[in-house]
Amino acid sequence: MVILKQGCTSGGSDLSTITATDLEAALTGDPEALDVHLTLIERDVIVTGQSVKVHCHCLAIDGNGRVQLRRLAEFMRNAAAIYALPRSKIAEAKARDARFNSTEAVAELVERAKRSFTDLATTGEGGEMLLYLLAERFLKLPQILCKMDLKTDSRVHYHGADGVYAGITSEGVLKLYWGESKVYATAAAAISSCLDSLAPYLIEPDHEGSERERDLLLLSDKADLTDERLTSALRKYFDRSSPMSNRVRYCGVAQVGFGVPFYPAEGASALADEIAEAAKTALVEWVSKVGEGVVKNKLETLEIEFFCVPLPSSQGFREIFLEVMGLSK
Repeated sequence: MVILKQGCTSGGSDLSTITATDLEAALTGDPEALDVHLTLIERDVIVTGQSVKVHCHCLAIDGNGRVQLRRLAEFMRNAAAIYALPRSKIAEAKARDARFNSTEAVAELVERAKRSFTDLATTGEGGEMLLYLLAERFLKLPQILCKMDLKTDSRVHYHGADGVYAGITSEGVLKLYWGESKVYATAAAAISSCLDSLAPYLIEPDHEGSERERDLLLLSDKADLTDERLTSALRKYFDRSSPMSNRVRYCGVAQVGFGVPFYPAEGASALADEIAEAAKTALVEWVSKVGEGVVKNKLETLEIEFFCVPLPSSQGFREIFLEVMGLSK
């Protein structure tokens, strides 16, 4: 449903603002599918004195007591096109296929999306895509800038934030969530590095040399909500000549993946309840590390959604992701 505001009509005028309903309509994918592969351990854990909420998900355990890491990677692969390509291009492909009773246009986009991922063994793109799935399907924050499509070399990571997502307040203030993801061997290293990288996007003053400036310029031209009029309204928030540019609030959404010892070894089995209890115990320390990183970077007053995703192995996650994406050497 499109809501017209401030005198807009259905005759083609631009929308002047966007609403929560508009952003919800832009969300992609089945949120329940996320629960098949990731088990929620805790959500909305508050760090005292800060505007940070910590969420923790563990890998799902199947009926045989085994970790489903490869199934998670396959789930991520199947969402590659909607993550890596602009929404408007996917909508055009779907419309073309509907017109010709075909799947060719969408299939071509799926292959194009897969080719945009790097095959580097140290890739962080699996973590970035996991951040996307958690932001869209768990937090209901749509991605509004597709950066993978802007890469000129598939083997090079695109500079800037790891994702840009949007929310809206009841007063019509756009909450712009700068995304950052890290997949490291340990929780402490991942959390520290993630917050260090996220901080400039949230606290630097707006100026031409700021870390966020390149992404803000991209947003003014490339922000995409599929619908032409909604997209036009969204881009006004990033147009420095528009009063709407003063109605943007910077927030953060972060995801860290890291190795932990409490998953069963390959070929062994474990109980899901045992994994959950171990994660809840360890989460106390992870939340403490998040709080320390927030204080270190002077982010106490900034709203941040922070995901902790413990893994059997950070490098194992990368290797399986590359293999499932068909990028292993």
